[in-house]
Amino acid sequence: MALKSTVFKAALQVADIDHGYYADHAVTLARHPSETDERLMVRLVALALQAHQVQTLTGGDATWGFGKGLSDPDDPDVVLTDYTGRRRVWLEVGQPEDKPLAKACSRADLVVAYPFSAAAEVWWRGVEGRLARLPRLEVWRLPAEATQALAGAVGRSMHWQATIQDGLLSLSGEAGHYDIEPQRWK
Repeated sequence: MALKSTVFKAALQVADIDHGYYADHAVTLARHPSETDERLMVRLVALALQAHQVQTLTGGDATWGFGKGLSDPDDPDVVLTDYTGRRRVWLEVGQPEDKPLAKACSRADLVVAYPFSAAAEVWWRGVEGRLARLPRLEVWRLPAEATQALAGAVGRSMHWQATIQDGLLSLSGEAGHYDIEPQRWK
């Protein structure tokens, strides 16, 4: 018998001062049995960092959703889809292969990858040359220490306040306060 996904609910209040975006997001995340708590939280962090795109790219005429992720490698971890069905932003977390990222770039206006583990530097050295030719791709490194600390903050029902100012994400909730400074690699 196959193991089922575990469902998590999160209330995410985003105050993105850098982009002038302020909104509340009520999200449901399904964690695949093979997904770690760290990866689950990185998906939430990726949404917080890119949430402004709903206003920036679509003027509010779009919605964020979580894809099938680990269950389907052809589906994004997080996606911004406009009301015509067009995928505007495709978010990937972890260290994906270059070919699925290239395929994603052909299916969305913008693809953003968020590598986060201690092995991210090794992954980047291996794929950097192949990813350089993808103009729709951004790569933002999340510090492993911060994402590992976030793994301990997972709860079935979570409430988070995300403040983004000067490129720094401050994430506060019942489980504590975390500062995450993404580093742009591409």
